[in-house]
Amino acid sequence: MQREIISTNDAPQAIGTYSQAVKVDNTVYLSGQIPLIPETMELVEGDMRAQITRVFDNLNAVANAAGGTLADISKLNIFLTDLSHFPLVNEIMAEYFSEPYPARAAVGVASLPKGALVEMDAIMTL
Repeated sequence: MQREIISTNDAPQAIGTYSQAVKVDNTVYLSGQIPLIPETMELVEGDMRAQITRVFDNLNAVANAAGGTLADISKLNIFLTDLSHFPLVNEIMAEYFSEPYPARAAVGVASLPKGALVEMDAIMTL
């Protein structure tokens, strides 16, 4: 079993004891991404649309660093502090993914790191 740590400056650096992603054979486990701007490590300014878009951009950067794209994601987990934003997640997700869509879960949570309103992690198969 081959294990490789994935890291890129195009996504926020880890803010804890974890890696941006870990590749094991042809499977890549992408750590949770919140809407941090990689260059400043600050939350993106703007509304919920801006936060969701930034999270997808961050996931895409890590996927690219691992040799894949968002199209290679087989499982996506979405964590929202307010589930009323779920329709907006669907709308924006359709801009980043096309059919067949990955398997997915959406979970309502009380809070997220740095006061983010959304976080996503994924499993990608290359």
